[in-house]
Amino acid sequence: MKMNNLFKRLAVGVLLPSLLLLSACGSGQNESASADGIQERTIKAGIGNSKMHPQGKGMEKFKELVEEKSGGKMKVQNFFDATLGDDQKMTEALQGGLQEVTVPSTSPLVGMIKEFGIYDFPFVFNNEEEAYTVLDGTVGKKLLEKLPVHDLVGLGYWENGFRSLTNSKQPVKTAEDFKGLKLRTMQNEVHLDAFSKLGANPSPMAFSEVFTALETGTVDGQENPLATIQTQKYNEVQEYLSLTNHVYTPFVFLVSKKFWDDLSEQEQEIMSEAAQEAGKYQREVNQKENEKALKYLKKEGMKINEVEPEEMEKMKKAIQPVTDEYAQKFGPDLVEEMMNEVEKVREK
Repeated sequence: MKMNNLFKRLAVGVLLPSLLLLSACGSGQNESASADGIQERTIKAGIGNSKMHPQGKGMEKFKELVEEKSGGKMKVQNFFDATLGDDQKMTEALQGGLQEVTVPSTSPLVGMIKEFGIYDFPFVFNNEEEAYTVLDGTVGKKLLEKLPVHDLVGLGYWENGFRSLTNSKQPVKTAEDFKGLKLRTMQNEVHLDAFSKLGANPSPMAFSEVFTALETGTVDGQENPLATIQTQKYNEVQEYLSLTNHVYTPFVFLVSKKFWDDLSEQEQEIMSEAAQEAGKYQREVNQKENEKALKYLKKEGMKINEVEPEEMEKMKKAIQPVTDEYAQKFGPDLVEEMMNEVEKVREK
């Protein structure tokens, strides 16, 4: 009996220090992981465009940056070609916490936050610099700050770009040439009323349905930036391309607030930095791709025409009542602030 007690004491004396050491080591690892502030995560990100579109290339850059900045712990799974749904459905998925990231055009957000409609006013911006001044300035930030109450977080603006018109009937060179054209538009009041004012018959439709609608003649035409016209192969079912540049459309980088609130400060910083850096890259790619797209579409046989400045002014004048009406609806002070920012750039 005495011998058994002796062996027990010896065993405890030998094993206890080792157990304490192992415990200390395990505790140190947990503290290190916690202090690091970065967990293993998979971020599901979806867009409507293809992987080859400038938006798709921007998403691939975002993926690269997030994974690099997180040391590979945060992984981004990109879904292209509206495989997760259209902009509206993906935005709703973010709100429900079923998807982490999407980068829609701002237009579908107008039904939720009416002020985003100021980006849909035709003929506001003459070039990208004017647009960036508004988007990256106080006006753009004010609109992003309205997102969290709708379970969304905005990390900045990417570029969809200046929209031009394609159709299967005739070149559009004057305001009168819009009359009678059945045009696909986004589900957006400003766009619908503006095209109606020009005499067209606008038809709202999901982006994923556009090619088939053009092919079957359900609509005569559509309007999108040049890179989108190329990557969606609209030239295969559209004969005419008119460089109207009637609206500059931004993309807005959205994150699910449910997901965002679960991130550590370090993880939020990684997401924010990656979205901004990828956005800058995406804008540069977009401008280059639009130039290439114009050459490609011309080579493929589309009949391309520009619109003379005086005719552009006539179009702008024709839809001015629509702009005035919605300026009151969206907030005259905000619209005035936007136009003041544009004027500052033009005065330089």
